Amino acid sequence: MNWRGISMNVGNALLVSALFMFISLVISIAEGNDSALAALSISFILTFTFGVFPFIFVKKTPKITMREGYVTIFLAWIFSFIFGMLPYALWGGPFNVENAWFESVSGYTTTGATILENVEALPDSLLFWRSSTHFIGGLGVVVFILTIIPESSPVRLRFASMELSSLSRSGYRVKTSKAVYVFTMVYLVMNAAAFLLYWIAGMSAFDAINHAFSVCATGGFSTKNTSIAAFNSLPITLITMFFMLCSSLHFGMLFMVVVSRSLKPLNNQVLKLYVGYLIGFSVIAAIVLKADHLAATWGQAFLDSSFQMLSYASTTGLAITDNAHWPFFLSLLLMAAGAVCGMAGSTTGGIKSDRLLLLMKSVKAQISMSLNPTSITEIKFGNRNIYPKDLYPHILYIAMFGAIWIVSTIVVLMFDRGEGLALMSTLSSLGNVGPSVGELGTFGNYGAEPFMAKIVYTVDMFLGRVEIFPVISVLSMILHPEKRR
Repeated sequence: MNWRGISMNVGNALLVSALFMFISLVISIAEGNDSALAALSISFILTFTFGVFPFIFVKKTPKITMREGYVTIFLAWIFSFIFGMLPYALWGGPFNVENAWFESVSGYTTTGATILENVEALPDSLLFWRSSTHFIGGLGVVVFILTIIPESSPVRLRFASMELSSLSRSGYRVKTSKAVYVFTMVYLVMNAAAFLLYWIAGMSAFDAINHAFSVCATGGFSTKNTSIAAFNSLPITLITMFFMLCSSLHFGMLFMVVVSRSLKPLNNQVLKLYVGYLIGFSVIAAIVLKADHLAATWGQAFLDSSFQMLSYASTTGLAITDNAHWPFFLSLLLMAAGAVCGMAGSTTGGIKSDRLLLLMKSVKAQISMSLNPTSITEIKFGNRNIYPKDLYPHILYIAMFGAIWIVSTIVVLMFDRGEGLALMSTLSSLGNVGPSVGELGTFGNYGAEPFMAKIVYTVDMFLGRVEIFPVISVLSMILHPEKRR
């Protein structure tokens, strides 16, 4: 195993976190040396030291194999989680080690679940660090590495092919080597636009940058206890909905809309499916909310239902209402939207609407073949034919997603969580949604959850963020060392 090459690339990932820790440290000093100054100072020094350490001994980035690339991806995320928890753990308060770990993993994986009951008790510098983990994780720890590796490097091409799934690269004509720049550019432009619009709409500059990081990463961390509802502003609510939708769409598709100055790229089967079930679920939810007198007017019912449905479907988790009092039927709709989520090539988690469409088409094709055994049935995805070898990994992913969800639920149930809550909280974590239902809903928190349940949730968050296969690959190498070469 080429540990020199692996350590250099993991070091790059840590230096990205160190940069944002330094910015948080500057904020702490600007705020008059707030209570997080010592925690951020120590965290920055440790993270920077460990990040730069490999470069002292390794003068040139060695070439790495595909297997070493998977190990790099795995370790880049794990070390980011570990060093990312330092500011919380050193600051103290509600952050014991397990809670600091939970908050760090939730931030980097853009899940947005929190252990905090009173978010507003945190100093601004720590709030900024918390949102920064969303910004880093939204683009992807490994994508940050890719932006600083030379384009011609074979390492860069290997990482790009592993970090960006085949689904995320389909639907637009950009080489794998250029896809990193496309994703990065779209992501940065959206963050800048969200910040400006939030600021113009009445947020303070500090709240605007934090919520821009959160909404564009489809994360969910807010500077307020009651999330977007705290601002009581229709323009801010609509801006949030706009960016939740954009961030859950294929970044390549958004890029092509701008570059081609045409809406033709939006004529997309996956987009139609995604928007279709969003509208359908929102209408159903609005009718139920109005019928159950949970909304005073039809306008409020449609706003609440569409915002929360989009928040769960985009796996963002920001909120304008408390869903703890919603009927269980609506909770099921919310979690169904969150499990399927937005499109591949976005910052969302979950199964992805692309895979759902592939599953639906394959089921339809199988039924057709059963009824007409002699016929030849083709599966088309856009303008191309999908062959079994292309379909298999995505169907397998859905099966693995379901299996992990079931196992996680069983483990959480061992710690006396209610059946419904265990089902929904594990699904929320695996789908990177963040809030779940009931006491773990939009205005709830995970602080009172048992230690082992939190561990299960964070493992699910990680698996959901990296889409399972890189972790399975690394575990396979550990369990079968004879196959490493």
